[in-house]
Amino acid sequence: MDYIVLSNIRTYSHHGCMDEEEKIGASFRTDLKVRTDMQKAAETDRLEYGLDYTRLNEIVIAEMKIRSKLMESVALRIINSIFEEFEIATYVSVQLTKENPPVGGNIEAVSVLLERERPEITTSKV
Repeated sequence: MDYIVLSNIRTYSHHGCMDEEEKIGASFRTDLKVRTDMQKAAETDRLEYGLDYTRLNEIVIAEMKIRSKLMESVALRIINSIFEEFEIATYVSVQLTKENPPVGGNIEAVSVLLERERPEITTSKV
């Protein structure tokens, strides 16, 4: 299988459970990996047969603007948005990293990693 990878998408967002996180915000990094079959895109050299990495980046930025208490929620929204927009995406991995989290210790960053396969669509026979 083939993948498109976007590394280190940087945003400033207001995710977190603490009041200060909502008010002050923090720097985040997002790493994205999307699986698809790139054969037709490679053979034709036409964007409509591939995954538009500009649009993938826009999806990440848009979802990062929506405040959430948990990074897990943001990562799942990113995955769901990619599956909604790109039928050819069969797997998405999102690693979301908060830099300098307010955890009362000397921690450079904390990350969540969510991986999802496209849900199988089943048709019922009536």
